[in-house]
Amino acid sequence: MTSLSPARAAAQRPKTVVIADDSVVVRGLFARWLGESGQFHVVAVAGDGETAVAHAGRFHPDVMVLDLDMPGLGGAEALPQILRESPHTGVLLATTLTERNARIALECMTKGAMDVLSKPDSRSGMTLSLDFRSEFLLKLGNIAQSSARAGALPPEIDLDFAPVGPVNLRNLVSVMPRYLMIGASTGGPRAVAKVLSDIGDALNDLTTLVVQHMPPLFTASFAEQVSAQIGMPAREPYDGERLSRGTIYVAPGGRHLGIDRKLGHLVASISDAPPVRFCRPAVDVLFTEGARHLGSAALGLILTGMGSDGTEGAGALRRAGAAVIAQDELSSTIWGMPGSVVRARHASAVIPLDGIGNAIRDLVRGGRPS
Repeated sequence: MTSLSPARAAAQRPKTVVIADDSVVVRGLFARWLGESGQFHVVAVAGDGETAVAHAGRFHPDVMVLDLDMPGLGGAEALPQILRESPHTGVLLATTLTERNARIALECMTKGAMDVLSKPDSRSGMTLSLDFRSEFLLKLGNIAQSSARAGALPPEIDLDFAPVGPVNLRNLVSVMPRYLMIGASTGGPRAVAKVLSDIGDALNDLTTLVVQHMPPLFTASFAEQVSAQIGMPAREPYDGERLSRGTIYVAPGGRHLGIDRKLGHLVASISDAPPVRFCRPAVDVLFTEGARHLGSAALGLILTGMGSDGTEGAGALRRAGAAVIAQDELSSTIWGMPGSVVRARHASAVIPLDGIGNAIRDLVRGGRPS
């Protein structure tokens, strides 16, 4: 019988999980779901932050589900201690949907938490919602996979067609882009903020539109956080709002953000159309409508996130003459969305997170390409 290599055996073993939540009912429900999935092994539970920190140091789990609202040491205060005790543990925040919790969760994601799960308002909603259960298991699975992934690009992915690493974007565009369109999911809040901060005052010459997969309330708080960090206006647009340079528009949680043209002006299009590839807002909607109305005046950027949202839209952008940047694997929390764009050969360049903002700033500040 052929034995598995240590790497393959580690990849196939159930991922270890610690559940930290002050509700006995929630801890039991999550543990049952994880056990039934066959993909996870719950090694410990905690009802407060102090115990969660102790379990992190003892078990070094692949994933920790961390409630924000717990007695004593809350989730936000426990997070940095958990990551000090177990740096390779992926943390999924679990919280009820309030403006306060949205702000706290976003701050936690800038400090190392990987994703956030919005709990239903009632226990019955949590127990009976198949969508919530599916989302819970999907997010945990992606975080566990990210924590265990090898750093290198899979050998079957051929990147010869796209520049990798630091590049001069002026060699990739035919006209100076005036619109920057960004798509991101898991790990995105920190990545988006990093890119925008690195672009700096060159954002004054761009109209920036962002689709970050998030629930309602979280996107408004995210826009406020971005605005405070980079000192530029960032907000959720209203349907039909005229798009302006020097402003960052963030898709409202649970609604699509697109682009339309009215009375000769480009405006934001906000809709409750069905999800695209299970996503609403969807990067594909923004990119596809951007390709239609902006053409080569657009610059697409696909950052860390699970799934393949943005791949079809990236193809539309390339066919319209626009360039598309994909974040590289090593700097991505999850290389699902950018990896899908790369595999489809829609990436004009594959760049580490630390180099993306600088490359865009240099492009915008460097004058029109020859």
